[in-house]
Amino acid sequence: MTFKALLLTKTAEGATRSELAQIESADLPEGEVRVDIAYSTLNYKDALAITGKSPVVRRFPMVPGIDLAGTVAESSDARYQAGDAVLLNGWGVGESHWGGLAQQARVKADWLVPMPAGLDARRAMALGTAGYTSMLCVMALQAHGVKPADGPVLVTGANGGVGSIAIALLARLGFEVHASTGRMDESAHLRRLGATEIVDRATLGAPGKPLQKERWAAAVDSVGSHTLANVCASLSYGGTVAACGLAQGMDLPASVAPFILRGVTLAGIDSVQAPFAKRVEAWRRLALEMPTDLLEENTATIGLGAAADLAPRLLAGQVRGRVRVDVNQA
Repeated sequence: MTFKALLLTKTAEGATRSELAQIESADLPEGEVRVDIAYSTLNYKDALAITGKSPVVRRFPMVPGIDLAGTVAESSDARYQAGDAVLLNGWGVGESHWGGLAQQARVKADWLVPMPAGLDARRAMALGTAGYTSMLCVMALQAHGVKPADGPVLVTGANGGVGSIAIALLARLGFEVHASTGRMDESAHLRRLGATEIVDRATLGAPGKPLQKERWAAAVDSVGSHTLANVCASLSYGGTVAACGLAQGMDLPASVAPFILRGVTLAGIDSVQAPFAKRVEAWRRLALEMPTDLLEENTATIGLGAAADLAPRLLAGQVRGRVRVDVNQA
């Protein structure tokens, strides 16, 4: 039995090469569950892996794709039976273990999440890791007591996958949402998602004062670097920022001033190794709380063969919202 996959290899010069390949099912890595994949996604991390712009891939050859959703084909673990609908995010899949940009995967049972009621593979992968991470951010803000009455919440990287879904989730919960973006021409789309104010990212992306005017009660940040530092410096007393990304950089050129003078909380969000119970809760809430019409408007669907060509554009910030990959489409 063979299946199609996007396969990454290293050239003699050390460059990453991607190609559509036909692979034997017997060559899949070890795991208790084999999944027939229906949909995957194209995320920022996937684009880094495909282009080789960052050393995301830990070993070659590699099938990228940190997300997958489909149906169990066979399982040696009692928790899953053939025919069960499942999804997966993280756990090093697409980095050190063959991932979701393929028609099949074999994975550890511990990595899977049963498909929640109200979702199918197509809708789940319109959300993907970006949607799941967005919900983890929302859950973190709520756990720290952030309420709509406290004031506006800023979402950075607003046109990206995490940012766009975070806007819709927060707006549905009654928050006033401000959206930071470098693509001001997308303002109308961000307002449809639920943003009430659009902030030019240039106002946040350069070095700033360690303590600035209090503008937001909380924030969801997927950018990092100077942007995250300026966001922390601009939160109201007792504010919380959920930090989940590094689109601008891994550095944090910040001061302790917001933390010791305003009691600001910097809550780190890890989606890769989050425990099972938290994953299940995040996906349960996504199934209930993400408006279907906004989700589809925010999602483009491509075939497996188009993923490699789109990856550089995604890294360049030229892709709006989410990219769902139909692995059975050319």
